[in-house]
Amino acid sequence: MALQDKYINPFTDFGFKKLFGSEPNKELLIDFLNQVLPAKHRVQDLTYARTEQLGNTEADRKAIFDLYCIGENGERFIVEMQKAKQNFFKDRSVYYASFPIQEQAKKGDWNYQLAAVYMVGILDFAFSEDAAEREVRHEVQLKDHKCRVFYDKLTFIYLEMPNFGKSETDLQNNFDKWMYVLQQLPYLQNRPSALQERVFQKLFEAAEIAKFTPDDKVKYEESLKYYRDLKNVVDTSFDEGKAEGKEERNIEIARQMKQEGESLEKIIRFTGLSSEEIGKL
Repeated sequence: MALQDKYINPFTDFGFKKLFGSEPNKELLIDFLNQVLPAKHRVQDLTYARTEQLGNTEADRKAIFDLYCIGENGERFIVEMQKAKQNFFKDRSVYYASFPIQEQAKKGDWNYQLAAVYMVGILDFAFSEDAAEREVRHEVQLKDHKCRVFYDKLTFIYLEMPNFGKSETDLQNNFDKWMYVLQQLPYLQNRPSALQERVFQKLFEAAEIAKFTPDDKVKYEESLKYYRDLKNVVDTSFDEGKAEGKEERNIEIARQMKQEGESLEKIIRFTGLSSEEIGKL
């Protein structure tokens, strides 16, 4: 497969981490977070932390984040790129958010004060298809029966990328520009005139495939192939799901992921199947 695109696809594992997961490109992640987080919260600096989170015992299930960062005031940021629909997606978000909460526990005398935790999901699908309005950004917090925020230190933010439909001439602010560039980057041949800010100049330089090392080109090509294969399997299975049934659909997805050499943890994450069921495939 020849790489003919000029810029990488940010929805691939390699592309996402190339743009946002390295120290040289930390500026990109900070600017992106400042567009999607609540207005009251602005990130000045952050530190990359371990993406693999272990349970309290060896028997406990672990979590592997795409990106996990800690702000200068102790805030925790989980940033996930979701390529396809999966079972119990919201449950998984809550489960993942529990790890940066628990890790803040201190030994000895502790008053239980916690730093804020943000779970940011960039979705290559729409999980609220039945909603009257096709919104792009969803912000979720714990509220009481009168819709008052009960706890403002745990926030889930979901970006449903298929719902973003603005063209370059419609972009009004930096949030729009980030949504546009994430959605359109692999289809662009030149830097759009609307994206002239320095942060986007840095993004386009980091995303240009021609500047990759031979090793990075190979890794990206493999990541792009996996992304396309997975999307094809998931989309096809989803369309046929009514006739085949959800279990058959998940088995087919798991079989494809297993053939691609994906980890057991990731297959369980995407399909909801047990390790025993996957082992039999």
